[in-house]
Amino acid sequence: MNLSSKLLENTVEAFSSLPGIGKKTALRLALHLLQTESEEVVSFCDAIVKMKKHIQFCKTCHNIADDTTCSICLAPKRDKKVVCVVEGIKEVMAIENTQQFNGVYHVLGGVIAPIEGIGPNDLNIDSLIDRVQNQSIDELIMAISPTIEGETTIFYISKQLKDHPVKISTIARGVSFGGELEYADELTLGRSIVSRVSYKK
Repeated sequence: MNLSSKLLENTVEAFSSLPGIGKKTALRLALHLLQTESEEVVSFCDAIVKMKKHIQFCKTCHNIADDTTCSICLAPKRDKKVVCVVEGIKEVMAIENTQQFNGVYHVLGGVIAPIEGIGPNDLNIDSLIDRVQNQSIDELIMAISPTIEGETTIFYISKQLKDHPVKISTIARGVSFGGELEYADELTLGRSIVSRVSYKK
């Protein structure tokens, strides 16, 4: 893209490095900022810098937080005895949008994928086992994408907890096998949470 300004070109390059943003969209965004009041642009940039600099990960569930503990873990009306185990932060947001779950979460940070060099020690599995062993947790809901890697992860966690009385369930397979959880529509995902089934250890 040949532009008359190197500064504009650099801004377009920066925007186009974001996922889902092509060159044309990046140019539209850059031109929009160029025509926006300076104070608004500074506020926009400041919000991004503050997010990157100050956002934390919850010490309990590993979800994003403004402090050491996230607002979900702190919420008094949440059922702390039911923990929904998910791959990442996007899945927390997807399930929260269904408004069908009132427990708390545990973010693994991915799934076991030996081909990609991701083993149990690379994920937040040890802290999950520790939560189950040291807190009054009645049920783990495995809301993990129904892929081979996802099933492997569920199987591994269930084996680690085979001698513990905690109930392990998986979301109902309204979410298709091989699909990505974050792309499931809210109705299907919500029904899957409500109609979860017991996972045999």
